[in-house]
Amino acid sequence: MAEQTAIFEVKEYMVILRQLEKMDFNGQQIRLRGIVRCHGTEHTLDVYFLDEESVFPEPVADIEKKKGYMFMPFRDLPVLVDILRNESPIYAHLRADRPEWTSITTTKEPVGEGEVG
Repeated sequence: MAEQTAIFEVKEYMVILRQLEKMDFNGQQIRLRGIVRCHGTEHTLDVYFLDEESVFPEPVADIEKKKGYMFMPFRDLPVLVDILRNESPIYAHLRADRPEWTSITTTKEPVGEGEVG
């Protein structure tokens, strides 16, 4: 059986803002406003931020191609950018076995201690 999960440390990210791009994603018309592309050494997770009127596809994790996609409301873009700017390390979880668990996480930190490391 092929590998169903990949966890990687996010090493770099890129933010892309769009006025509005109507595009097809796996047969669904989405209304794209922004992308945060999270790069690891080998893997990439694209978080697509969609207009409130958009349909929201299920997350996709293609472990063989080392690529994943998540879909979130455009209003949540600043939250992810803040995490990427201020937390370390950050991990992306690509879950082909449970696509709804595809995620971006930090590690445990003590409450009120500021940054660890």
